[in-house]
Amino acid sequence: MTPYKREVIVEVPHRISGFFEIVDEIDGIKITNPERIGSRGAGFNLSAVGRTKVKVENWEKSNDHEINIMIDDEKKDEKAETTYYIYNYIRKLIENSVKITIIHNFDLPVGCGFGASGSGALGSIYGLDHVLNLGLSTLEKGRIAHIAEVVNRTGLGTVCGQLRGGLCILKEPGYPCVSESIQVPENLKIICGSFGIIHTKSILTDPVLNLRIKHAGRRAQMKLLEKRTIKSFMKASIDFVEETKILEILGLNEIEDLLQRLNKLKILGASMNQLGRSIFAICEEKDGKNVREILDTYKPEIKDYTLSINTRRPYILNNK
Repeated sequence: MTPYKREVIVEVPHRISGFFEIVDEIDGIKITNPERIGSRGAGFNLSAVGRTKVKVENWEKSNDHEINIMIDDEKKDEKAETTYYIYNYIRKLIENSVKITIIHNFDLPVGCGFGASGSGALGSIYGLDHVLNLGLSTLEKGRIAHIAEVVNRTGLGTVCGQLRGGLCILKEPGYPCVSESIQVPENLKIICGSFGIIHTKSILTDPVLNLRIKHAGRRAQMKLLEKRTIKSFMKASIDFVEETKILEILGLNEIEDLLQRLNKLKILGASMNQLGRSIFAICEEKDGKNVREILDTYKPEIKDYTLSINTRRPYILNNK
């Protein structure tokens, strides 16, 4: 058998979803197969990334598997539900006893609508496949990451977007992914601001908001498919927030106020990250100063980031 590799680092871009339609039932009947559950919608990968280091050691000295999971220097283990699920999923494929350490570090805050869970899911399965010589196909790695997100209710389509890269439309729910890219001008900046965490799981299970998201997400998708441009994406994202009344339902008054101010500027537009107490504004580089000046008036409550759209997909940074 080929010896296990010692460690690997996988980078996966963060991602923002502008709007989405929850697809968890057909004709009123709940879908039970997690591969078929997902979302339609649109979003984009960011220049900021999540880095997942996977290490294997002591496989000749240990009598059983051991797993240690860290997120931004905090020990999580089983509390890192999506990553732990992936470890358990592939555990039967590990031939020898091993000690595995998975370390996630993210450029952007977790739980704030920047796709950290999808980044960590893909980083975990790509890293485990690499160091343990599992021989999984790209299709299978994506499938495992998607299932882990759906089962743990940390995401519905983020993984598909991160596998596609750039700005893309998720045309159909579930896995394998059905997506289409939208061309983006090179001079655009993505300026983000975050007030903190929203728990995706709580929103996905809220019956009122769930239904509003389904209806508004479907309409937003149809509008974008009529005209596949970044301007149409931005308009669809803004309309989605207004139609769902998500800011009102969740009491996000500071987000509502900020978006109103930003959308008075001469930019492509600003909307809410799905899902997080965060906003994103898309503008030309020359207009970035005006966006940041408005964000500065919300400090220190808000953290801001100036980024761009990233066309890269999951990739191996280095390995030993």
